Amino acid sequence: MNKKVIIGIILFAIILVITVVFFLKNGSAKYITKEVSIGTITEYVEASGTIKPINTIAVGTQVSGTVAKIYVDYNSQVKKGQLLAELDPSLFQSNVDQSTAKLNNAQAAYAKAQANLEYKRNNYKRYEHLFAKNYVSRDDVELARSNYLTAQADVAAARAEMNAQKATLKNNLTNLGYSKITSPVDGTVISRAVDVGQTVAASFNTPTLFEVAEDLTKMQIETSVSEADIGKIKVGQLAEYTLDGYPNEKFVGSVTQVRLASTTTNNVVTYTVIVSVDNSDGFAIPGMSANVSIITGQAKDVLVIDNKAFKFTPEDNTKKFENQGVWVMTPSGPERIDVKVGLSDDNYTQITSDKIKEKTKVIVGTITNKKKKQSTGMRRPPL
Repeated sequence: MNKKVIIGIILFAIILVITVVFFLKNGSAKYITKEVSIGTITEYVEASGTIKPINTIAVGTQVSGTVAKIYVDYNSQVKKGQLLAELDPSLFQSNVDQSTAKLNNAQAAYAKAQANLEYKRNNYKRYEHLFAKNYVSRDDVELARSNYLTAQADVAAARAEMNAQKATLKNNLTNLGYSKITSPVDGTVISRAVDVGQTVAASFNTPTLFEVAEDLTKMQIETSVSEADIGKIKVGQLAEYTLDGYPNEKFVGSVTQVRLASTTTNNVVTYTVIVSVDNSDGFAIPGMSANVSIITGQAKDVLVIDNKAFKFTPEDNTKKFENQGVWVMTPSGPERIDVKVGLSDDNYTQITSDKIKEKTKVIVGTITNKKKKQSTGMRRPPL
C-alpha cells in the first residue's frame, strides 16, 4: 500500500477520535425518534359500577302479622302468583267471620224495613180512600202519610248499613288475601328478609320480605361518569368491561341510558350511565364490581403518532406556537410542523398533516452526554 495513503488513513482516524472525544467531553445531544404509522385509535371513557338486575321487585306485606310459613329461599325460581310466604290467618279470618255476621243482620234489617215500607204505603193509600168518603179525618190521613215517609227513611238507612257491612266484609277479605304473600312476576328470589315466627308490622311503610329479580339473563351496570366526560357518552355506544370475579376475561355491553340527574360527592359531580349486560351464560352475579371502558370514538387506518412527540421541545427553542405541532428530523436539524389532532388514547393520537406521512420520523426525546467535572486539588497525605 502507498505510504502516503497509510499516513492519510492514520491522520483521518486521529481527527475522528479527537472529534468524538471533544463532543463526549463538552456534551452532545442525540435525538430519539419514532416513525409515524397507520393504525386504529379507540377513545375510551373509564368508569366503574355495580352489576344489578334490570328490574328488581321488592315484595312486602300490606298487613301486620306473624309469619307462619315460608315456601321459598334464596335463588328460588318463582312464577307470577306463586305463594312465597303466609302470615298467621287467624285474626284475619275472625274479622271476616264477624263482618259476615254483621252483614247478615244488616240484610235482615233491610228486608224488614222494606216489608214495613210496603205496609205503610198501603195503609196510607187506604186512609186517602177512606178520607175521600169522609170515613176518616184529615189528621188520620196525615198520620198515615208520616208513617209512610218514616218507613222510606228506615229503608234507606237499612240499605246504607247493609252497604257499609258489605264494604267491611270486602276489606276483611282483602286483608285475609294479603296474609298470603305471592310473587308479582316471574323471576328469581335474590333476597329474603324474614323467618318463620317473625312479626312484621305494616303501620306506615310496607316492610320488604323478599326481592325478586325479574330476569337474570339480562343485567345492567350502573356506572358513575364524571361531568368532564359525560358529554361524550351517547346511547348505543359499545362498552368493554371486566369483573373482579373474572380478572382475565373481558366482556362487551352497550350504553342503554344516560340519566340526567347528577350526584355531587366531595364537590365532584357525576352522572349515572346504564350499560346493558347479556347474562345468558349466568356469569354475572348481582352486586359484582365492574370496571367499564365506554368506547366514545374510533378511527381506523389513520396516521397515528406517539403521544410523547407532543411533549418534546428543543432546549434552544424560545418561540411560542399557537397551533398544535410536532418536531421532525431534517438534514438541517429539528423542524416543527403544525398538525391537526383527532382521537387519542393512552399511547397514541390521530393526526392530520400535509407534511407528515407514514414512516416520517418525529422526535420524542433526547439523550444527552454531559461533561463530567473532575476535581483538580491535591489530595492531602495521611498523617
